[in-house]
Amino acid sequence: MRAREDAVKLEREGFEAHHGDVTEQQSLVGAGRGVEVAYYLVHAMAGGGGFAERERLGASNFARMAGREGVQRLVYLGGLGDDSASKHLRSRQETARVLAEEGPPLTYFRAAMVVGAGSESYRTLRYLVGRLPVMIAPAWLDTATQPIGIDATVEYLRRAPAVPESSRREVQIGGPDVLTYAEMLDRMAVAMGKSPRPKLRVPFITPWLSSLWLGLVTPVDTKVARPLVEGLTTATVVTDPSGAAPFGIEPESFDLALRRALEEEARGRASAG
Repeated sequence: MRAREDAVKLEREGFEAHHGDVTEQQSLVGAGRGVEVAYYLVHAMAGGGGFAERERLGASNFARMAGREGVQRLVYLGGLGDDSASKHLRSRQETARVLAEEGPPLTYFRAAMVVGAGSESYRTLRYLVGRLPVMIAPAWLDTATQPIGIDATVEYLRRAPAVPESSRREVQIGGPDVLTYAEMLDRMAVAMGKSPRPKLRVPFITPWLSSLWLGLVTPVDTKVARPLVEGLTTATVVTDPSGAAPFGIEPESFDLALRRALEEEARGRASAG
């Protein structure tokens, strides 16, 4: 966990926490003892430039620790899409490669946007719809993607150790809807009880300018926004569903996942107030 206070909450519930930094090999000693399955859900984009190198180092340290300490399976969640145009997506692929080559057998899940109340991509959509009466529409709004709800994503992760076919396997996962980002913005507006926002087409806006724009109107850190926007120019859809078939999971629709995320956020605000 990135936030120590979240680990403290789990410790109070009886879980054992190991505090460490994946980029510091010595801090991981003992983290894998007595562990059968380890989930690697780490990225370093928030640290700014050089994140790919930090992610590669972290994956190597974690994989080697897991191998030394007897972990039987690694599970990693990366991204869908061709990695040629995006440093962010290339780093996800490189992380999976390092984990697979240097650690225990890997199940490599690949997903596009995960729709949940804590998802940066979901929050970006919500803030864009909530704050802008008219939207700048760069070319990447026409890119196709296949979002998946957080509930189905967690279920895939949970079942991985019990699905032997997923060992040493890439598993592409996605919901039932293939949409453009413009269509997702329109559906977010409807879910929030608003009219779809008019879009001012600006086809030649660069990823750098797009990231600055997102940084101005959403809470997403520009260090995170730029690599994310570069990834938005690449279609992120399931091209091989065979890896997911043995799981027998039917992800919910994008609209239902949106409603559940909005309801969860509302409950969180109510409890905080």
